[in-house]
Amino acid sequence: MLLTIDVGNTHTVLGLFDGEEIVEHWRISTDARRTADELAVLLQGLMGMHPLLGDELGDGIDGIAICATVPSVLHELREVTRRYYGDVPAVLVEPGVKTGVPILTDNPKEVGADRIINAVAAVELYGGPAVVVDFGTATTFDAVSARGEYVGGVIAPGIEISVEALGVRGAQLRKIEVARPRSVIGKNTVEAMQSGIIYGFAGQVDGVVHRMARELADDPDDVTVIATGGLAPMVLGESSVIDEHEPWLTLIGLRLVYERNVSRM
Repeated sequence: MLLTIDVGNTHTVLGLFDGEEIVEHWRISTDARRTADELAVLLQGLMGMHPLLGDELGDGIDGIAICATVPSVLHELREVTRRYYGDVPAVLVEPGVKTGVPILTDNPKEVGADRIINAVAAVELYGGPAVVVDFGTATTFDAVSARGEYVGGVIAPGIEISVEALGVRGAQLRKIEVARPRSVIGKNTVEAMQSGIIYGFAGQVDGVVHRMARELADDPDDVTVIATGGLAPMVLGESSVIDEHEPWLTLIGLRLVYERNVSRM
């Protein structure tokens, strides 16, 4: 089986693939202070619950693919693969790793690994042109050309960042649960904030994607818009531009990159 690990700024998502099928997944908090040994114990606890894996760390794992936006966590995971999975092929997404997607930006090295991985999966699953909207700590919009090239994107504050900022900077406001209110016009402060978050972000997605689509294709309707990320379900029903929802887009991209690199190792 292939273990895929997507380390984000707030959460880390792990997926277990049996061939092309994802058979198990977990979401944990990202903690830059965890050591390699702590991460190994955490992995053992999670995977020890799966019936297809053995009790010992590494039993049943044939390969590992990792991407991380937190350098310190990537460093510790590199140590995990060395110490605890020494005989298992591991692909860590970083400069020099073959993705199959040309990166046409001013400085390709500064593009987040997760964004490139999302583009890899988008090209494989839907082709181009496409826009991937990833609802994470930041809301990112990534553009893929008709030829399958990563051509750039947009980064905006994420939903949780905005909720936290409102609670901290608003004298009479507080942090709230991100949930759909009864109506757009809030009847109380909490519902008014929920409405601003949900419908405000939906409007942002529609506006940004419309503009990106006009730059990507002569006919904007040819652009496939894919939503992913843990907070995507909050906006799906309110956005008019999202064509596909693929919650495991990054994990699928990691599987694809692993397959494209493992034969070269």
